[in-house]
Amino acid sequence: MFAQSRATTQLFNAEPDAFQTPYTDPRINQGFPKGSALIELILGGVRSGKSREAQNRAERSGWPVTFVATATPSDPEMASRIERHRSDRPSHWSSMEVPLHLAATLTSEAQSQRCLIVDCMTIWLTNWLMEGDESLPTYQRERDRLLQCLPELPGHVILVSNETNQGVIPMTALARRFCDEAGWLHQELARISDRVSLMVAGIALDVKQERI
Repeated sequence: MFAQSRATTQLFNAEPDAFQTPYTDPRINQGFPKGSALIELILGGVRSGKSREAQNRAERSGWPVTFVATATPSDPEMASRIERHRSDRPSHWSSMEVPLHLAATLTSEAQSQRCLIVDCMTIWLTNWLMEGDESLPTYQRERDRLLQCLPELPGHVILVSNETNQGVIPMTALARRFCDEAGWLHQELARISDRVSLMVAGIALDVKQERI
């Protein structure tokens, strides 16, 4: 088991109403400076409660929130989903649509006392894969930029992603490529995250908790 400070234990075991800040460390009053962002990864299946959990954590931070959406309204059903998610978010949050270039956006938007939600990473991956086989090297460079920039950011970053790799091996080459890339991406994101949670029926199961 990993070593865990008392402050971290208090943070992750506290009742929801006990949260006044996203972290119990007294430095939270000054925020998390550049190079010490609090990074959380929330994984789960469809309708497992990932987005709601991310929003609840962001609200408990007490900081301004920027919602970074990776989905685009590619068809009426997706447009409806996007609108439903938008209506579920607090109206005072700022939001932006970033289908491809996350690293540059997060670097620009992150601040020591701001919470960023990225929802979701697997849609971001899908956007790159739909660009065609020739875009794969560009995606890999962008992925590497993202993995490099995240630990260098200030503030609080919550990443949401679909866990899709617990079923049968897909039949098509594109679907298999998606599963491979998603699995590799999740492993790398989990490695650099302070907290990794798996959502099951609306309940967050913490599989990693680390801080300082």
